[in-house]
Amino acid sequence: MDLHTEKSDLPCHETDPSKPRNHPKHHSPPSDPVVVHPPRHPRRRTPPDAESPVTKSQLLKILDEAKKSPCAQMKCLQTVRSIASENQTNKRVMESAGVAEFLAKLIVKKTFEAPIVKISEDLSDLRKICDEALSILCGLQLSETGLKALNNARIYRVVNDRNAIRELRVAGLCNHASKETLKILITVCPWGRNRIKAVESGAVPIIIDLLLDSSEKRVCEMMLMLLDMLCQCAEGRAELVKHAAGLAVVSKKILRVSQVASEKAVRILHSISRFSATPGILQEMLQIGVVAKLCLMVQVDCGSKAKERAKEILKLHSRAWRKSSCIPRNLISSHPS
Repeated sequence: MDLHTEKSDLPCHETDPSKPRNHPKHHSPPSDPVVVHPPRHPRRRTPPDAESPVTKSQLLKILDEAKKSPCAQMKCLQTVRSIASENQTNKRVMESAGVAEFLAKLIVKKTFEAPIVKISEDLSDLRKICDEALSILCGLQLSETGLKALNNARIYRVVNDRNAIRELRVAGLCNHASKETLKILITVCPWGRNRIKAVESGAVPIIIDLLLDSSEKRVCEMMLMLLDMLCQCAEGRAELVKHAAGLAVVSKKILRVSQVASEKAVRILHSISRFSATPGILQEMLQIGVVAKLCLMVQVDCGSKAKERAKEILKLHSRAWRKSSCIPRNLISSHPS
């Protein structure tokens, strides 16, 4: 065998074992080329509450449904509230669509329906609807233009601005705006939350002061109606008895203005007698002639409801007033000391 030939047949790098072997280099795969993009404006993030604004046609459809179906009014009001809470744009669209006018008219309508409702569940529903509508109206944050366009715009201001009530003391009831404020208070005060707001704004002493100087029949009736509403809460009764002329001016209007005024005045005295009567208050009622006026009502034709309430008051406190010469003997004998 030819050794020379065998060596020549070997690869070149194996022919000489004394030389170092050159191992093949392992190269990493070429990396992707770096691409430089031109500067771009940062993408604006859409706020989470910036949803698509509601359209006027959508709102009008909701309002039409509420007008056609009284049963669906609460559901429609809740939808309106949800829309209003999404963003300010929706509130402005709602203003232009007449939502504020609709809410104000609904409040007035439900308020005047309340006295003729006999079923307690229906009355509760009326109050819920009125409260919901009033809450939405107050939250719309109407512009000055919207307030001027709103027929019942003073509802918004009277409920949210205490100065609106205090203006009554300065302006009295000699101008149209003051009378409108009085009407609005009568509209919104059948509900407890609004009554307390009115009392806290100083409505009770203002009304009492105005009653002292007022002789106009309709205005007296309205003020006694409002005072009756405010005396349905403990805060209102406390303000009335605290006023030096409170009980006296209410008693003075009995049998002097109208049957409506007499009924409202007796209702006020009835509330005081049932819930706020203390020995001092009962003594004051006797001294300033309230008891004598109640005794007179029992004897004259002044309306059955007013007469029955007057009798109830006299019976309730006959023991405290038993020494009064004006108390009928039958009332004293039915409640002996």
